[in-house]
Amino acid sequence: MMQVERGASENTLRSYFRDLSDFIRFQELEIEKTEAMHINKYIENLRSKGMQSSTINRRLSSLRQFFQFLNKESFRKDDPTINITISLRHKKLPKYLTESEVKDILDTSKEDKTPQGFRTRAIAELLYCSGLRVSELVSLPLSSINKDRPVLIVIGKSKKERMVPIGIPAKKALIDYIGVRNLFIPSSANKSPWLFPARGKNGYLTRNSVSLILKKLAEMSGISSARISPHILRHSFASHLLSNGADLRTLQQMLGHADISTTQIYTHILSDKLKETLERNHPLSMT
Repeated sequence: MMQVERGASENTLRSYFRDLSDFIRFQELEIEKTEAMHINKYIENLRSKGMQSSTINRRLSSLRQFFQFLNKESFRKDDPTINITISLRHKKLPKYLTESEVKDILDTSKEDKTPQGFRTRAIAELLYCSGLRVSELVSLPLSSINKDRPVLIVIGKSKKERMVPIGIPAKKALIDYIGVRNLFIPSSANKSPWLFPARGKNGYLTRNSVSLILKKLAEMSGISSARISPHILRHSFASHLLSNGADLRTLQQMLGHADISTTQIYTHILSDKLKETLERNHPLSMT
């Protein structure tokens, strides 16, 4: 259902299945007999285990989609999740690197002139300059590169296509990498459609491989490997754009968020900037 209607990824489908299975095991009742009180008891049980509100909310989202499907297909006449909400208490702010730290990482990536070094630099530059999800990066086809324009054609969540601009440093890093890309195509294959070909069932780099590449690069830059990941570079991209004047709506489009409420996790950047502006310019701020 989700795969057909929403173009959900395999990871999303697995999470959805786990969430539903966990609820069914807890309830020990036919799904047709589920009422709001059963879902509320389930939520309280998750809270008692110390589960974060954001994770509980994801579980509720899975249940909501499932019961909406049952209602739509006339298996049920109601939706027991319709009036249930989860407050996201103690929501964590996204972790990100400073602009200086990112500069150090990107400068370090330029030092290695081996094929692996060119690939590492292309990965780091692309993630930071575009804000791509790591799943989007590794599955980029070679055809996503526009030779005449500094943009990428990206297929994001729910199979939605978007155009993402990339800067001159990233474009140059890509050109250098593409010159050695064929060296990464497995010997068992004559060619590969992927930008980052590798061995494995999908034929391209795994998300874990990208994470390890970035951690090694961070250590070479004098930054703890624990402080970097593909998602932290995505957060850094978003945070730095906002702090330098970008608006939330533009950022939403570049990140590929379906709902701007998702992008609003970065509003702490705007709050800090407004506070700084007030303290610097308000005539009574120094009294």
